[in-house]
Amino acid sequence: MPDLADHGFLDIAGQRLEYRWVGPGPGEAPTLVLLHEGLGSIGQWGDFPEALATATGAGVFVYSRTGYGQSSPVSLPRPLTYMHDEARDSLPAVLDAIGFRRGLLIGHSDGASIATIYAGTHQDHRIDGLVLIAPHFVVEDVSIASIRAAKTAYETTDLREKLARWHKDPDNAFRGWNDVWLDPGFRDWDISEPLAFIRVPILIVQGEHDQYGTARQIEIAREECYCPVEVALLDARHTPQREALQETLKAVSEFCIRLLRDDRTPIAAKQATESV
Repeated sequence: MPDLADHGFLDIAGQRLEYRWVGPGPGEAPTLVLLHEGLGSIGQWGDFPEALATATGAGVFVYSRTGYGQSSPVSLPRPLTYMHDEARDSLPAVLDAIGFRRGLLIGHSDGASIATIYAGTHQDHRIDGLVLIAPHFVVEDVSIASIRAAKTAYETTDLREKLARWHKDPDNAFRGWNDVWLDPGFRDWDISEPLAFIRVPILIVQGEHDQYGTARQIEIAREECYCPVEVALLDARHTPQREALQETLKAVSEFCIRLLRDDRTPIAAKQATESV
């Protein structure tokens, strides 16, 4: 297992990715890997990682993808395939770099889409399940309308200053997300096919008032998936983990504990027992 501090940077493929680790390492317990939203970073998860680690007994690993937080900037313009690229190249490298052994991927918005693509295109037997918070599987009209409104807000309000609290280069973070989603060619983006190849249980956490997506995303998952799909529909908008923290924490932690229940013994202890 790599010797990782509680907070620091991973150097992967010439990029520096900031990370935070809460709770036990992968040699002692399963790991929950958090993948942030399209304008997110490790800081924007707030206290959710600590609460999740306490509730589940698992370690929680959070990192800022390229272009976000204090991580390396991304080259602009981003390709329309940026979420597929993350799932194909960056996420597997991160999992290997942290010594990931088993656990769940927990993604929010773009992060949920990346987790979906990864689980649907990789036969990674270390993954026990997925938690998808406000996921996107296809592009909806409401998504484009809200993202267009965000562009106007970025240009005319203090949104840029607010994002600068979380990102060392807010222009890079915002344009890397907003420009892609508003590109006419992105209207055909569709990751419903990978859903059919996921072989682990899924929990979808969806805000009833999500301004970036509708219940159609849930319907697509239920139509395409052969794996079990559970849904927690909460009184929230696009960020249930902030707007309905306790309800989200309860749904997510209970799902994780149930999937990890068959092997709750710390990995290190299991190895010691098996060697006797």
